[in-house]
Amino acid sequence: MDHNNRGTLRLVLEEGGPGVCTFAINNACNARCGFCNFALDKLPREDWVYVSRQGALDALDILYAQGIRYLVITGGEPTMHPDLGVIVKRGADLDMKVMLVTNGGLLRPERIRDLVTAGISSFIISIDAATVESHERNRGLPGVCEKIREANRQLKELKIHATASVTMSRLVDYEALPGFLESLGFTSVTFSYPLRQLGSSFLGYSDSPLVDFTNEELDAAFERIKRLKKRFLVLNPTPSLEEMQRFVKHETQRFPCLGGFQYFHLDWHLMLWRCHYWEKPMCSIYEFDGSQRIRDGCTRCMIDCYRDSSVMQYIGVSVHDAYQAVRAGKLGQAAKALARPANLGSLRAILEELPWLLRF
Repeated sequence: MDHNNRGTLRLVLEEGGPGVCTFAINNACNARCGFCNFALDKLPREDWVYVSRQGALDALDILYAQGIRYLVITGGEPTMHPDLGVIVKRGADLDMKVMLVTNGGLLRPERIRDLVTAGISSFIISIDAATVESHERNRGLPGVCEKIREANRQLKELKIHATASVTMSRLVDYEALPGFLESLGFTSVTFSYPLRQLGSSFLGYSDSPLVDFTNEELDAAFERIKRLKKRFLVLNPTPSLEEMQRFVKHETQRFPCLGGFQYFHLDWHLMLWRCHYWEKPMCSIYEFDGSQRIRDGCTRCMIDCYRDSSVMQYIGVSVHDAYQAVRAGKLGQAAKALARPANLGSLRAILEELPWLLRF
């Protein structure tokens, strides 16, 4: 069986769909965000680590062989990595959809052209607030908003989409946000759910008052995001936002996370984790052969990149389960997989996000 050239339908039937990996290629960062421990004034420079070029290329080959078709490159600040373009090109050459998460501080015109030529499919650019002053003060990056505005202008000409990524913090004015994002050239936004503690090597969290909310405040914030959908393209599916509201209310979850099964986190040491939240890595990327995959119905955390995607891929996993049951002659089990109540919520999420998904 050729595992290196499987189409989407085959991946759905065999594994539940194409996989996703968030690859943190370095822990260095040039910003000073108040709600992040990658911050320049929190992580000493002597502790900065950059993944090696060869290690990164090896990792992408291994991930592709294991069904990963979506690669999200992050850091730290990944544009600080000298081999970013080479890494992007390898992913694109493997026919992965390669997305880049960045604060935009180093997005100069020639760098953008080089990354687009290498094969970037889209950019995810961090925005913290609804005013230039508030955003740049938190980032510690004077002038970054104008760089982002210019980057979006160039990306539009190159027909590359950029999405604003907004962490749910006390800096966010949800009512004013759409107008500010439009002024920067964005047409879509995704919200990152606030994180105060993580067990993995990933440092994108902080026990900061900026992200210290009561469950009632979080529930209200999710409700504001749902209302925002009437004014702006929000990429967090409504069924996922509703799931997060159940999470903060300690209610039964309907969509188990696929972290460790279809979604993975790879760090700058080339250690593979089931997600950012988990305390122990699964294995070195060089040991990853698929046998380490975990599917245990976990709903421990509310990390958006895993939980949102899991809602949308739930239906694909149900089709996978039904197909495997039919192959084993268990027709009743197959019917049950296709009749799961949460399948409708998953389909609803996919249909809601279809305009954005079709861009890929």
